[in-house]
Amino acid sequence: MNGRTEPGEPGSGAVARPRLVRELLLVAGLFLVYKFGRQLATGHTGEAFRNADRVWDWERTLRLPGEGSVQSALLHGDTLVHLANTYYATVHFPATAAFLVWLYLRRPAHYVWARRVLAAVTAASLVVHLLFPLAPPRMLAATGLVDTARVYGPSVYGPPESDQLSNQFAAMPSLHFGWALMLAIGLIVATRSRWRLLWLLHPALTLLVIVGTANHYWLDAIVAAVMLGLALAVIRPRTPSGGARRPLRLPHRTGAAAGRGTDPSVPATEEPSELVGAGR
Repeated sequence: MNGRTEPGEPGSGAVARPRLVRELLLVAGLFLVYKFGRQLATGHTGEAFRNADRVWDWERTLRLPGEGSVQSALLHGDTLVHLANTYYATVHFPATAAFLVWLYLRRPAHYVWARRVLAAVTAASLVVHLLFPLAPPRMLAATGLVDTARVYGPSVYGPPESDQLSNQFAAMPSLHFGWALMLAIGLIVATRSRWRLLWLLHPALTLLVIVGTANHYWLDAIVAAVMLGLALAVIRPRTPSGGARRPLRLPHRTGAAAGRGTDPSVPATEEPSELVGAGR
């Protein structure tokens, strides 16, 4: 979790950042489209509960662990469950915004890639929300789970029938988990700290929170991870020169190098700079 400039990439500073005003308008526009688009899925209460019964049965068929085991751990103390509710309510949007701002300022070569991946996953999620409205487990009596936000607070949702700010029947896929996983992947790709894999703790903690607070099923997170994987397979990060990022390849041996064989008395020729840069 080191915020320094990537070592070994002197050309990264030459990457032109997208225009700030354009990016602010674009990100704000995508957010508004998503928020208003979610409202199109409201009013499908019966279908949302029928789908919830299906998802609950699918999880039992797949022998996934019960969401209740995670919630039971949270309910050992009021402080722990309150912290989980606070994490769910306050970390999701600020963490993603901070991630994009940091990339924009410090890793412009990765910013556009990350923004495109997030936009693609969010757009695809909106389609799923419209086609497959899903009541969260906290609303489904068969789960036996507690609505921890309503009981212990804080809560970001009001009664579903009067909540005009959010669509509570958009549980699958979980964008809380999908965005958190992309944040971790983006920071792992964009940094060189030996501790960067610790960013995976963020999606891991997010997964436990969304399940333990009964806001999502395990399958919501699994579907989000699959959709993110598909987006990452299609939208690839770019090198500072603008080309697609390629895996590191060993340099081809020149004729002179081949002629030297393994003679230690002959100094090795320096690798071409473009091959050195390819592995970054």
